[in-house]
Amino acid sequence: MAILPILTAPDPRLKTISTPVDKVDDNLRALMDDMVETMYDAPGIGLAAIQVGVAKRILVIDLAPEGEAKDPQYFVNPEIIWTSEDYASWNEGCLSVPEQYADVERPAECKLRFLDYHGQAREIHATGLLATCLQHEMDHLDGILFIDHLSRLKRDMMLRKIKRMVRA
Repeated sequence: MAILPILTAPDPRLKTISTPVDKVDDNLRALMDDMVETMYDAPGIGLAAIQVGVAKRILVIDLAPEGEAKDPQYFVNPEIIWTSEDYASWNEGCLSVPEQYADVERPAECKLRFLDYHGQAREIHATGLLATCLQHEMDHLDGILFIDHLSRLKRDMMLRKIKRMVRA
């Protein structure tokens, strides 16, 4: 497995709309394994393939609390098929927007259809942090960052901070 470089805003590749995966094979599983290793190394709880420069509809998530056994989840061609009318606000961060956090409001629950690590079709009903994380990571697949949900003023301030960090 390999640690892959993570793209950071304002890299234009992060605005790319990712394309569907044709099939889950050994090469794709190797990419997903590398993504999980990269996510753990960062450290983070979710990572979309576009964040490592691969414009495919793939994301990985692990919400296991620190100190507990790792529990990576793999989502290929994920599709939200239902969201609740209730919303929840979470303080979000992103490996592609380092050291920046903001409250983002999203549907509190969602139902997702996807292919798993072995290419099997699955559906899950997600609530709480998992629902938020899935929606956050799926935004990446459509070229959306969590800061795009903020006011222009807040977004521009965060981008300026990131640019200063990169220069330093």
